[in-house]
Amino acid sequence: MNKKYKDKKITMAHGSGGKASSDLITDIFVNTFNNDYLATMEDQARFDMPAGQLALTTDSYVVSPIFFKGGDIGKLAITGTVNDLAMSGAKPLYLTCGLILEEGFPIETLDRIIKSMQKTAEEAGVKVVCGDTKVVEKGSADQIFINTAGVGVIAEGVDIHSYSAKLGDKIIVNGYIGDHGATIMQSRAELAISADIDSDCQVLNHLVQKILSVSDNIHSLRDATRGGVATVLNEIANDSKVMITIVEDTLPVRVPTRGVCEILGLDPLYLANEGTLVCVVAAEDADLVLKTMRQTKEGENACIIGEVTDGPEGIVALTTLFGGTKIIDKLIGDQLPRIC
Repeated sequence: MNKKYKDKKITMAHGSGGKASSDLITDIFVNTFNNDYLATMEDQARFDMPAGQLALTTDSYVVSPIFFKGGDIGKLAITGTVNDLAMSGAKPLYLTCGLILEEGFPIETLDRIIKSMQKTAEEAGVKVVCGDTKVVEKGSADQIFINTAGVGVIAEGVDIHSYSAKLGDKIIVNGYIGDHGATIMQSRAELAISADIDSDCQVLNHLVQKILSVSDNIHSLRDATRGGVATVLNEIANDSKVMITIVEDTLPVRVPTRGVCEILGLDPLYLANEGTLVCVVAAEDADLVLKTMRQTKEGENACIIGEVTDGPEGIVALTTLFGGTKIIDKLIGDQLPRIC
């Protein structure tokens, strides 16, 4: 880190718009994100867009702790925004980065987070092209909050929506579920749980583009973040006015994640994920999409967990290990605060 300032922690001067602000922005952000769009240092980024439908998204990240196994708040911010764009079938292109920093936040820690953001942006093939930083008095925030917005382009012919699931469609997840939520839980000292789990935090846009290249019959895509796979399936079932049936013994849950859930009385279907998607695809293309996913790092553990079935609209049902059926509703309340 090229330091033009003596401060080791964020001070109110870093939010004043003066020299301290300028040095912080140049050394931490411009030098790290390092692209021509950001280097102009104007209040907006200007760029040409490829032909296609524009996709736009924004999200804010307030995870606690800010560093966890498999990721950190910076990686999470890029991943979450890239994945939100990808779930429409869009190719993500440009992101913004807005930060709220608490007075006293270590600059070395900020530098580490921004470098993590840039590394993840490079993996996704996107550029952070503009941003903003605000500093608040100590005690007015919890260390660091990040907002990212993103734009991308949806190619002609791609038409993916939560209301497009059809009878007979297969339900695919690209990997293990619940790992992010379980990781955050064991990262919190007050829970004193030790399990060998990493967050699934990863960008999914490359995987999505690959499955789109082999199938024109992908009807719905959702990343199963807050509320987990259960909530996403309920949203698709409600929006599409269909019934979805999943099978318990097909659900991919790691043994340590299941163990954490059993100790705390939680259900992995409701735990947050940050690199897991739900794909609803026509039955005739399901095996090809599954095979394509499994050929990628992000989808090597993909599996079919259920299908769209004939039944009451808006219902998600689970076929249990004992052959019974139970209704899987949306998450009620909050299993774990400050998850992402």
